[in-house]
Amino acid sequence: MSIGLFSPLQLGPIALPNRIVLSPMCQYSAIEGLAQPWHRVHLGRYIASGLGLVMTEATHVSAQGRITPACLGLYDEAHEAALAEIVRFHRAWAGGAPIGIQLAHAGRKGSSEVPWRGGAPLDDTRAWTTVAPSALRFDAHWPAPVALDAGGMARVRGEFVRAAERALGAGFDLVELHAAHGYLLHQFLSPLANRRDDGYGGARQRRMRFPLEVAAAVRAAWPKDRALGARIPGYDWVPGDGLDVEDAIAFAAELKSLGFDFVDVSSGGVSPRQQIKTGPGYQVRFAAAVKAAVGLPTICVGMIFDAHQANAIVADGQADAVMMARALLNDPLWVWRAADALDGDVAIPNPYLRGRRVGVDVPRELRPEDVRRRAGVS
Repeated sequence: MSIGLFSPLQLGPIALPNRIVLSPMCQYSAIEGLAQPWHRVHLGRYIASGLGLVMTEATHVSAQGRITPACLGLYDEAHEAALAEIVRFHRAWAGGAPIGIQLAHAGRKGSSEVPWRGGAPLDDTRAWTTVAPSALRFDAHWPAPVALDAGGMARVRGEFVRAAERALGAGFDLVELHAAHGYLLHQFLSPLANRRDDGYGGARQRRMRFPLEVAAAVRAAWPKDRALGARIPGYDWVPGDGLDVEDAIAFAAELKSLGFDFVDVSSGGVSPRQQIKTGPGYQVRFAAAVKAAVGLPTICVGMIFDAHQANAIVADGQADAVMMARALLNDPLWVWRAADALDGDVAIPNPYLRGRRVGVDVPRELRPEDVRRRAGVS
């Protein structure tokens, strides 16, 4: 049987009804890490979407680990309770599609302003001290972070474990560790941010050591009947100095040996020196290389907009699923359009069934007298 976008997919112990995934997208709308009505509305937009998997935005394991003061967190009981409400609502209506959470720590890229206010490092009373593998600034105008010592690394590792435990309490089906986009775990992986001279810096295997310790600790805490994966960097876009796809392959292989169920492969974010060459599906080649070399279910992301483009990625074996962000922000019912284009099936909650084929069931144009009659106006 041929594999396509609307084929089911097994990610470890959980089944996805199709291979279209809502990518984690920061909303920068939390208050002290707490999910707000905006988050319920944002994720609620995808209840009727027919997606194979819905992912929350990057959810931070500590207040210090947030990107901005408005980032989502999972480091106390109130955070867990707010997210549990969203999970319950999703599970009641989403037609069997799993819901997952991405756990993150921003490292030296934390304590910054929200993007629509410039995204610069905070310089007022809201600012906090950031941590990183080395005391290297992200850029010249950013403050220097504090290099993590053994105690600091143990603390961060514990924060990831406790966040995973809270994710389980909230009812999530899947956890993804964020080890890309220049955040803390990526900072340890990349020689552009990690200049340590101890057992956690230098050669690739030592740079992978702390991220793999975090991964192993979360794997031990997260039950085997729920899926566990990681977002990993496929390329730093700093040729000769940063990570490349061979590093991604090595890291993914280690994650597989720890019992991880999947990876999704992104790129960039760790250095302002990056020179990213974008275009439709510009990161797919990194995912394809990881999938071919490691044999772990692999998800791609990055400028995937068209249904036929997405289907070809899966059908050609370049990735097992596609994560989408901007296309789904623009059209939360993109999956419906893709199903029409590819003759696929989608699960739709009963209240939305009447809208599935509106062009067939309802006249496209109504005369004014028809409108008045339907409204009960003579």
